Order: sequence, then C-alpha cells, then structure tokens
Amino acid sequence: MSRRVQVPSLLGDAGIRRTGTPERRFLFAVPPLTGHVNPVAAVAAELARRGHKIAWTGHPAFLQPLLRPGSRVFSAGGDAFGTHLLTVRGEHLRLRGGAALRFLWEEFIVPLGHAMMPGVETAIDRFRPDVVVSDQLVLAAPVAARRREIPWATSATTSAEFTRPLAGMPKVEEWVRERIGDFQLDHGIDDLLDLRFSDHLVLIFSTGALVGDISFFPDHFAFVGPALGRPTPRAFPWERLDGRPAVLVSLGTINGPSGERFFRVAAEAVRGLDIQAIFVAPPGLLEDPPPNVLVREHVPQLKLLERLSAVVCHGGHNTVCETLSHGLPLVVAPIRNDQPVIARQVEAAGAGVAVRFTRVRPGDLRSALTTVLADGPHRRAAGRIRDSFAAAGGAAEAADRLEKLA
Repeated sequence: MSRRVQVPSLLGDAGIRRTGTPERRFLFAVPPLTGHVNPVAAVAAELARRGHKIAWTGHPAFLQPLLRPGSRVFSAGGDAFGTHLLTVRGEHLRLRGGAALRFLWEEFIVPLGHAMMPGVETAIDRFRPDVVVSDQLVLAAPVAARRREIPWATSATTSAEFTRPLAGMPKVEEWVRERIGDFQLDHGIDDLLDLRFSDHLVLIFSTGALVGDISFFPDHFAFVGPALGRPTPRAFPWERLDGRPAVLVSLGTINGPSGERFFRVAAEAVRGLDIQAIFVAPPGLLEDPPPNVLVREHVPQLKLLERLSAVVCHGGHNTVCETLSHGLPLVVAPIRNDQPVIARQVEAAGAGVAVRFTRVRPGDLRSALTTVLADGPHRRAAGRIRDSFAAAGGAAEAADRLEKLA
C-alpha cells in the first residue's frame, strides 16, 4: 500500500557555496532520452572548456553516441531496465492524458530511479563530484547527493513543470508528490523534498518570454534559455532547397513511428502550396509524397533551421526552443506528457498555432501553416522570444551558475 506523504513543491532559497578553486568536478545524471541529454551536453561541454572535470551516469550504450568521444560514463540502470524500457515503450506511445501520466511515473520514472540508484551511488563515490546535476526524471541522483551532503542542481529540460500543469487536478498533483515521497522513504530519507526542484539550483532551459510570468520564482531558479549544442553532422541534399519557403515537419525522436496518420494529413496539407516541406519520418511511411515534400529519416536539424521559414512539430521542448531560437513560428500538434503544456506556451506567447494531433484535417493544418508563414504577428513574437533566449545566456549562463554552486 502506498504511503501518503506530503512533499513540498517549489522550495525557497538555499545558500550557494562559493569557491576560488579553479577546477571542480561535475557529475551529470540523465535518463535514456535524447531530448534530456542534448541541453546538458552543451552545458557540460562549456564546463569542460573552462577546465572542469565532467562525468556522466546513466545507460552507457545510449549515452556514448550522444557525448563527445572520450567522455567518462558510469553505468547506472543496468541491462534489466533497458529491456524493461523496450518492452513498455510501445505501450506508452498508445496512451494519452491521465493514462500516459500514470504510466510515465509507474513504469518509467520510479522504476528508473530504483534501477539507477546503485550505479549513481557508485559514480558519486568513485568520481567524488563537487556538484551533482540531475535531470528532473532521475530521482536517484538527488537522493544519492542528499545522503552524501553534496550540492545538487536540477536540469529541467522542459519548462512544463513550472506552470503547474496539474494545478486544476489537485488529487493527481498530490499523487505525483506521493510517488516522489515514497521513493525517498524507500531509500532512507525522511526529510522529504520535491526531487524535481533542487533547493540549491534549478536550471530551466527557457525564459519568461515563452513560459510566462516568472517574477515569483526564487533566485535559485535560473531561466537560462536553451543550451544549443553542436550541430549533428548528417548528410542532407541541400541542393533540393530551391529558395521557396521551407518548412520542417517532425514528431521528434520518440513519436515518429506513431505518427503515420499525422504525416499523411500533413502531406495533403502542403500539397500544391508554393513551399518545400521536409518530413522527418521513417522510411516508407509515405508511399507517394507530393512533389514538394522531401522525406528523410534524419536531418541536421540545427543547421537546417537556418534555412527554414516555419516548423510543424509535436511540441517537444527542445524542438520548440531550437525553432524559436532561430526566430521561426510554429504549428504545434501536441501528443502527450509535457507537449500540450508547451503548445499552450507557444500560443500564449503568440509565436504559433496549436492543432489537435489525432483529429486535425488537411484543411485545418494548411490554414494553420499558411497563417504562421505570413510575415505577421507570429513571426514577430518568435523574434521576441529569440532575443530573450539570446539574452539569457544559454549554456554559458548555466555553467556560471554551476560554478557558483560548486
């Protein structure tokens, strides 16, 4: 039976320790999700450039292709959880709403925390970090850091939690906090915190220009803007871009195979428009795409954004922020998890239009796309957010904050 506990949320200020030591050690704990690694990889690279020591803890087979060659990785999670993840992934892709949230916590976040705990503790004991940087989905790292009295920072690779998306469902919000509290109790901590929000430092890779009012957050909540990493070198037929407005249509690294209907709708929506559309989709998903549609399984997204006029996506935080970092408007078709929250942020900021993923029709998507392609309010709003992101500092500001914490 679940133990009912009260976990406080959005904690107040905590003291920040300063040091004049030039070299410090930072351990990054991340889940096996690409979108949760890329932003902190840019921060880690900046810290390494400044002469600090960096190590990672997570699933090595997943992590190593995403990190710089020679990165030090401590295994955490084991093969058993990797097998579990492959087993449950397909089921999660079929879920929406409350069912997806429950599944996320019961089948992914909490089991991942238990599976990673021994490896994270070993990584801390062997690497002896001055600061542990934990993704919001990795419960093990804050618990291990607290048990060893090491400062820890939260890496919030999505800003969804900072709008309290469950505020209208207090029982669901309480249920999530109970899962977090139970996890701490299982590992010997009675002084319960909300492990999604460090009481030392929270790095949020967005700004108030997208999130909304952030004036009430304490000083240790740092809205640093997106931390854009190195462009991924991938082959791309650049000669196919002939000067017409170009649009990217992508459902991210997880949702692509589940988006067959959406890609078909999108193909009909752009058919006949005087644009070029680049669809990031699995091979063979569209058997007969329109002449103005280029289908690629992978694209060099950061480099490609420099040549685009708009983006149609699922509302993944990284894709949205990368798009807005280039001042481009969006059409957002959220699917699950934090994506509806991010879609609402985009609309409220005036930088795009949201459509319904499962029910959108070609005419609806065409109307939304032609609206944001026009040189008007959406493009101007995207430009304002781009400027806010640039001013926030990104990876350099995040590294500054971490150095002060160490």
